[in-house]
Formats: sequence, structure tokens, C-alpha cells
Amino acid sequence: MQIKVKPHPLFEAIYRVTLEDGTQRLATKNLVPGRNVYGERLIRFDDVEYRVWDAFRSKLAAAVVKNVKTVPIKPGHKVLYLGAASGTTASHVSDIVGVEGHVYCVEFAARALRELVNNVCAYRLNMSPIMEDARFPEKYAIFISGKVDDVYCDIAQPEQAKILADNADLFLKKSGWILLAVKAQSIDVTEEPSEVYKREVKVLENRGFRIEEVVHLEPYDIAHAMIVAQMQKTP
Repeated sequence: MQIKVKPHPLFEAIYRVTLEDGTQRLATKNLVPGRNVYGERLIRFDDVEYRVWDAFRSKLAAAVVKNVKTVPIKPGHKVLYLGAASGTTASHVSDIVGVEGHVYCVEFAARALRELVNNVCAYRLNMSPIMEDARFPEKYAIFISGKVDDVYCDIAQPEQAKILADNADLFLKKSGWILLAVKAQSIDVTEEPSEVYKREVKVLENRGFRIEEVVHLEPYDIAHAMIVAQMQKTP
């Protein structure tokens, strides 16, 4: 069986790949042909190189596989990525936004940031690494040019929704979108994850967001959910 690649029916710049054995995977068009980021497979189809996107390694990919209805990140978008780590998901976001877009990658851990810089940002001109703590967005405001279209948040902090909302207040366009990968056990290891999700949703609603959906990410990530929300227009 030959490899086949088709555009995702809902999301721009995301693709569905059928591999030789008939299994289906997600993929993004490789912005830097010939280079992978985390050992992912590179495939060619109709003279275009794609990177297979592993849903067990990326919460955004897991949300797409779990049939999330909205992925607001699109080609040309500017994205603030909180908790970029070594760049697994951020690199796929870089593929999606393309050369006209940009990904501002905030990461506090020095080792992860070093891997992000050396393995990813050095080859991707649409990514900017920022070594700062996402709890203090005013510290890195100087590095972010204008307002962003989307804020993506994947951090291991107790107040995940609050931290995201604080960043959105400073950097997100009116009517912009957020994606929050909630790590329930980073917030309260003793509480049912579903209760943690509800509490984070309430925080976002109180900060002016309209919740689009909440997608549980099992079996790809246990006790994780993706919250997709839009900033409400202010009068």
C-alpha cells in the first residue's frame, strides 16, 4: 500500500496521512525539509515533505485526533506559546503558521530551552525562544511584537487558567483564541480531573472568555483536557 496524504477536512495546514500498513496519522508540512525535531518520521508525497505528528507526544495532536471542533491556529497567525519545552508541539505550530506567521516560545527550564534553541529555533526563523516564567508576562512583553492571534498554554503550574488569562490580557487580540492544555494533577492531585477542568473553565469565563469546548485527551494523555475558548469582544 502506498503512502497517501490528504488535507484535514476541518483544519488548514494539518494533514491526514495513510501509511503503508493502512494506519492513519496526522502530519504537518515540514517548514525545514530534511530535519525532524523529536525523532518523528519524515515522509514525501507529491514532492512535498511532511512530518508525522504523534498524538502521544503532542496534546494538540491528541485534541485533533479526539475530534476537537476548533483549531484556531492558522497560516500567517502569530502565536504565544507558554511552556514550549523542547519544541515538540511548538515545531508543528511553526509548520502550521508558516513563513508568514510567528511562534513566541516562552520556557522557564534552562535545559528544555537549550534544546529548543539548538534543535528547533536555530533552523526555524518563525520561532523566537524566550527564557522567562509565564507567571510574569510583563517581563517578556518587550520581545513580543504587537498582538498575537492565539495563545497556547501547556504549563505545569497550579494556576494554569489564571496564568493564561494574564498573558491574554497583555498580548491577545480582541476576539483572539486560546488553547489551554489542563494538567489536572499539577493543579490538585487529590481531586477528580473533571472537577479541576470545571474550575479552570470558570476562571476563564470570569476573565472574559467564551468556552468553545473541553476535550478530554485520554488515552493519549491521562488526566489532561484541552480547553478551547475565545476572548469576548468588549464594547
